[in-house]
Amino acid sequence: MPQQLAIIVLVDVGHALETKTLDGNTYLFDNMKLHGSEGQGTGELVTAIHGAHWSDGSQASEQVLNWLPYSLGSIPPTVPRGYEAERARQTDQQALAELETLVSKPPTGPDAAAELNRIQQVVGTRTKTTKRTRGPAGQKVLDVTGKVISYDGSAGHSYPPPVITDIYGEAVDKKIMYPAEYGSPDMVTDGWYWSATVDTSRPGIYGYTMAVQLHRLILQGGDWTWEPVDLTCASRLKITSEPKRNAFTKAGVGLLPIPPVPPAQP
Repeated sequence: MPQQLAIIVLVDVGHALETKTLDGNTYLFDNMKLHGSEGQGTGELVTAIHGAHWSDGSQASEQVLNWLPYSLGSIPPTVPRGYEAERARQTDQQALAELETLVSKPPTGPDAAAELNRIQQVVGTRTKTTKRTRGPAGQKVLDVTGKVISYDGSAGHSYPPPVITDIYGEAVDKKIMYPAEYGSPDMVTDGWYWSATVDTSRPGIYGYTMAVQLHRLILQGGDWTWEPVDLTCASRLKITSEPKRNAFTKAGVGLLPIPPVPPAQP
């Protein structure tokens, strides 16, 4: 059975948008550190992939890679997928309840304007998206704690997680790996993730490039809109191959040795 390897793509979205590059703003991790991966926590990750072959030299099994992109300084990725929609629904219900109270006991003078402004803050700012974005669809602006806020262009806010839109380069061109985007009911990865099967029969170091879409909040036509920003970052695979071995005896694959039965004691 192929081994599942995970690669975390952690992006400092705010600084990446400011500098217009992922260089120095991307931190890569995988779960193969103890098996030879290099550059953990940097943009220079080399993922170690251990292949295996049978005694006749044929490939014994493939490896499977999974890429998981996350945003640094945003809402933790462990919250459920519908978190933003649920928070928006709660603030709408709260604002409606407070408006009903306001109608039943309307204040006068400056107090009325102040109360309406307070309720507007509760409602927060709803955003729009452009046609070519792969990010959030009409959600409200949240801060890094997950609280709905009324955005004025200067307040700090949570960025949507990065979205990998393509994986290409040397490792793909040479048919070392076969990446594709898959749908999943997973409640954390938003239902989509990139995965690849790796051919481990050809040892070597191979590079690849990830196309990553970030999102900048801009004022467009009077509405706060998530503008897509497409950037790229590179990484490498280091593939090694060794003979298939028995996990118990560390020898070749075959029958397990059976120790001799000791003679019965008189």
